[in-house]
Amino acid sequence: MRISRRTALATGVSAALTGCSRQGYDAIVVGAGAFGAWTAEHLRRRSKSVLLVDQMGPANARASSGGESRMTRSAYGRDAIYTQMALASLREWKRLSERSALPLFHQCGVLFFFEQMVDYARDSFAVHQELDLPLQQLDNAQLKSRFPQINFDDVEFGLFEPDFGALMARRAVEELVARFAANGGEYILARAEPSAQPHEVLLDGRPERADAIIYACGPWLPKVFPEILGERIFVTRQEVAFIAPPDGDDNFSPGRLPGWADFNGGDLYYGFPNLEGRGFKIARDAHGGHFDPDTGDRRMSEEDASLLRAFAERRFPALAGRPFTEFRVCQYENSSNGDFLIDRHPTLANVFLLGGGSGHGFKHGPEVGRLMAELVLAGRAPDPRFSLATKTTAQAREVL
Repeated sequence: MRISRRTALATGVSAALTGCSRQGYDAIVVGAGAFGAWTAEHLRRRSKSVLLVDQMGPANARASSGGESRMTRSAYGRDAIYTQMALASLREWKRLSERSALPLFHQCGVLFFFEQMVDYARDSFAVHQELDLPLQQLDNAQLKSRFPQINFDDVEFGLFEPDFGALMARRAVEELVARFAANGGEYILARAEPSAQPHEVLLDGRPERADAIIYACGPWLPKVFPEILGERIFVTRQEVAFIAPPDGDDNFSPGRLPGWADFNGGDLYYGFPNLEGRGFKIARDAHGGHFDPDTGDRRMSEEDASLLRAFAERRFPALAGRPFTEFRVCQYENSSNGDFLIDRHPTLANVFLLGGGSGHGFKHGPEVGRLMAELVLAGRAPDPRFSLATKTTAQAREVL
């Protein structure tokens, strides 16, 4: 079968769409976000024939991997598995960034701050010591001296990770897919649906065959497999805003302000410095209401805009009265407890399920892709916490 159309990525690199042989592909990956694209890349590196498919394009505006920036950090409380995954993934992101015309990683550091000592901070520090990773503990006076643009009056201490920072999300995924295609992988723009036939997926209604089919559909996973995941992946509305920093003031530039997360007062707020002139980014890490990635209204609500405004002006006094420059509504696809889903389909032998990014997954894309590739090629299952069996119908996130 021959695929006649060719798809050009936003980076200007065209995917080589020569179609497949009668035997089909070694693997078809559905979904060109961070999880799917890295899975396709790891399979390609193992000399497998791989077709990567997306219905709207890599890291598109409706995808969970879309948008400007994502935090990469290694502080995960007692969850050392995510600390190790973040570190391994960062090496891959940095290599990709070094080959990109524009930076994909900004090493601005990440600062978490707390009003008192809590288990999350204590456990993060212990894990970093055990793994011999740098994690600086700063008291209130040190915080005020190093980051004067932040109001630390109710903060006891902070944890600073100098080696981490911000990933340019959309650009990074587009670069990854472009390089995947340039190095022998195949990418097409098409709508994929499961087929009733084994080893088959329908692409725009046409059957395509593969030894393995990996569905990495982000917020669409519950729609693709409603019987299995409809009540186990929770898609929620998440709102982000950008604020113009004061004119002529470099205190909000990446060299002066790190990525940050505020663990005070019950709600978790986080954000980034003024990356590449886009503005100061702020978001509230509370799960919003149920959201449909196809039909959901992506306009910021007045209520949430007011919450973000009030927090920004309290914690970053120089932003008082500064205008919002942009709003974005995306979505999380949460598992019941925040752990990823990396597993086989329970009844379809050649089908694999990949998702449950749960708001913290982007940074782990390289390692998640490697783990899925190991499962597909060697039958090597990842840690049991990533199994379908651990995903329940009660949403209670434990991973932060």
